[in-house]
Amino acid sequence: MPGDTETIIDLNERSREIFRRIVDNYVETGEPVGSRTIARQLNGSLSPATVRNVMADLEHAGLLFAPHTSAGRLPTDAGLRLFVNGLLEFGGLDSNEQKRIEAHCKARGSGMEEMLEQATTALSGLSHCAGLVLAPKTESPLRHMEFVNLGPGRAMVVMVTEGGVVENRLIELPQDLPPSALIEAGNFLSAQLAGKTLAESRSAILKELEARESQLDELTAKVVKAGLGTWSGDSKNGALIIRGQANLLDDVTALEDLEHIRHLFRVLETREQMVRLLDLVADAEGVQIYIGADNELFAMAGCSIVVAPYQNAREQIVGAIGVIGPTRLNYARIIPMVDYTAKVVGRLLAQ
Repeated sequence: MPGDTETIIDLNERSREIFRRIVDNYVETGEPVGSRTIARQLNGSLSPATVRNVMADLEHAGLLFAPHTSAGRLPTDAGLRLFVNGLLEFGGLDSNEQKRIEAHCKARGSGMEEMLEQATTALSGLSHCAGLVLAPKTESPLRHMEFVNLGPGRAMVVMVTEGGVVENRLIELPQDLPPSALIEAGNFLSAQLAGKTLAESRSAILKELEARESQLDELTAKVVKAGLGTWSGDSKNGALIIRGQANLLDDVTALEDLEHIRHLFRVLETREQMVRLLDLVADAEGVQIYIGADNELFAMAGCSIVVAPYQNAREQIVGAIGVIGPTRLNYARIIPMVDYTAKVVGRLLAQ
């Protein structure tokens, strides 16, 4: 991009107003806007020629670009970032929107997983984008853990929380392992884990195995370690829940927009990358905004993420919630919406 990207301080009032109107038009329509349109919106206080000169300066500064041969201009990712950081006037959530978010979060009892799914659904519906949440793992106390034999050398580890959530993992085991070892390992882990989180129990179980105090034979001990190992590291990254991807297709007006959405769908399917991105929020405070090229984890031209962390009862950041969609998000509305939802989730987790 030619020129150096400007800061808000570098723009005079006339340039700010023209730039603000170009971004507002882009957020509303997704279409390039020309100098005559901006001049009309300014009620003739500036001529189209003057507006055109300002737009040329903004383009040289890397804040605008001309798509294809269009006479109009669109904001660049850097321009949108400048707008969000310095020119955006935040709207507020009305009481109905606040009540809708609260009602969704409380809709299905007190289970954390269900509450987070409902919060994500509420964000998706209100924002008309895809809602996403990074849910903490191993926070819920466990009720049961067992091993299901799937044939020689393979088994499924089944973990059930007290809230009734069931998770499965596949593990590789010695080919000659007797079925009795799976049963014994499951009974041992269920007794050790009952009423505790995996994080609370894991180190104690491993210490007991190392000290050979558990009276388990060597093969059964291997099964126990393999079962625990399937969840090692999960407590940091958590599970990614995404709702409302179909909303992203509702307002596609151009082939280029459709290609951006297709790319975004591919990104959403690469959940490991999404979890890595959301994990960055744990080191930040408040709402974080990633616009297009801001996101170094994947080249998401034309896409933005607005995400905020939420805390548990011990005021520890345990996850993040937000929305993902095209760069022409209604940032003024969505940023406070994400912030409010994260605070509701944190408040409910603290109860």
